[in-house]
Amino acid sequence: MWILEPPLDTVFRRRENDGEPVNDRRLKARLAQREIVRIAPGSYAARKEWEALTPMARHAQRVWETAARARSHLVISHHAAAALHGIDLIGAWPAGVDVSTELASGGRSSGVMRRHGRRLSEVEAVPWLRHAVTTPLQTAVDLMAGARFPDGVVAADQALWARRAGGPLVDACDLRERAHSVVGRGSARSARAADFATGLADSVRESQSRVLIATMGFPVPELQARFELADGREAHTDFFWREHRHIGEFDGAGKYRDPVLLQGRTPEQVLLDEKDREDELRRQVAAFSRWRMPALRSPRALYDILTGAGLPARRPRPAR
Repeated sequence: MWILEPPLDTVFRRRENDGEPVNDRRLKARLAQREIVRIAPGSYAARKEWEALTPMARHAQRVWETAARARSHLVISHHAAAALHGIDLIGAWPAGVDVSTELASGGRSSGVMRRHGRRLSEVEAVPWLRHAVTTPLQTAVDLMAGARFPDGVVAADQALWARRAGGPLVDACDLRERAHSVVGRGSARSARAADFATGLADSVRESQSRVLIATMGFPVPELQARFELADGREAHTDFFWREHRHIGEFDGAGKYRDPVLLQGRTPEQVLLDEKDREDELRRQVAAFSRWRMPALRSPRALYDILTGAGLPARRPRPAR
């Protein structure tokens, strides 16, 4: 099972100071000057390297640091397990590290750990370091059962993501079966998210967009529809309403900033390439809608973008 390695190569840890006493005065000065940041109790990293990480990678690093310092056996779960498995989420990652504990243990959450009391015999986990981590399937279902619908769908879509390097983390049939077997609190949430989930959403924002499109009453779109460009290259669109010849795409800022996505190009070149691609696609369809993060924060804005380009909706415009 694939587990995300510690994202940072260099972390300063008080307990690993090569036997030398820690200069607290110097440490406080570096913190005050924002040269380093505290990422976990007793662990620090260079601010620039830390801020360059994605929120998921930052949380994964915190999980590694917490696990290394823990004296007792931990069962890493929920958000913490998601970060280790590469299951990205929307919204802020928690400050504490999620762990599952036996119901009768009576443990309490602290600033470092968030404890979830449950029957550990019913939790699917595998060994990791000196501890255990819930499997991708268990992790996805835990998140789906405890989250509102959009967040649950994002977790499910990420676990099913077909184009992930190495393939999906879970099987769609297994996910639905496990989600529908949840008993008690969260059972309806997990089942609903699993039934809506897909492996074709390439990002959390595509998943979030898909939920909004459905709840606002638009037709069900085709995901990753294939188009051929003039030079023979293939283009796959986020959303396509074939009956209406209407393409929809979420325009994330990452493609203009992330070195992996830039692939050696400048942001200006990526912008020009995107414009050329869009122009070619527009010539093949009747309408093309593009939206960014503000439209996901305000469903009314996304509704106006899609209806303004001619896409019909079964429901009225959302309230402000």
